[in-house]
Amino acid sequence: MARVVVDVMLKPEILDPQGQAVQRALPRLGFEGIADVRQGKRFELEVEGPVDDAALTRIREMAETFLANTVIEDFTVRVDEAAAARPAGAAQ
Repeated sequence: MARVVVDVMLKPEILDPQGQAVQRALPRLGFEGIADVRQGKRFELEVEGPVDDAALTRIREMAETFLANTVIEDFTVRVDEAAAARPAGAAQ
């Protein structure tokens, strides 16, 4: 089985209060030098069969209509090559 990852992030022009809260908390926790934080969502899809152009097109359609709110979010779709290279049952 192949794994496809869909990362969903707020568009750069959209305010990210959760990311701002994390960014403000980092110095108090001893983590200096972080200028900005943006938070998002990651979906890992285990795909039955080959991940060909047709499968990726279908997953992009899924992301656009269901996983992301494309008015305020951008998304990327990629095949997780590291998961494909691991033997079945291997630790992640």
